[in-house]
Amino acid sequence: MNIQIFGVKKCFDTKKAERYFKERRIKYQFIDLTQFSLSKGELQSVKSAVGLADLINCDAKDYRTLNMDRIITSSGREEVLFNNPSLYKTPIVRNGKLATVGYKPEVWSSWE
Repeated sequence: MNIQIFGVKKCFDTKKAERYFKERRIKYQFIDLTQFSLSKGELQSVKSAVGLADLINCDAKDYRTLNMDRIITSSGREEVLFNNPSLYKTPIVRNGKLATVGYKPEVWSSWE
C-alpha cells in the first residue's frame, strides 16, 4: 500500500485519519495542503475516484469569496479548486487509483 493523506494539521478528521493508519502500523505520507497542493495528475486521479463535487468544501471561507457558488462549468470549478487548496474537503486519502474524502475507516479497512 502507498497511502497519501492530503489535509490540514488543524483538521480533526485529518488527525483521526493519521491516527487510524498509525494504530495499524501502516506507513503513509502526509501532505499539508497549506504548503502544497495536489498536482494536476493527483487531482484527476482523486476526481475520477470520488467526483469533483465531493472534493469541494462548500463551508470553506473562500467558497463565497471566490464565487464558487456561481461557477457552473465543471472545468471552471476544477481550475479554481486547483489554484485554491483551501477549498478541498479534508482529509483526502489516496491509495494508488483509490481515494476517499473525509474520515472513511470502513473503506480503508478494505484496502489492507
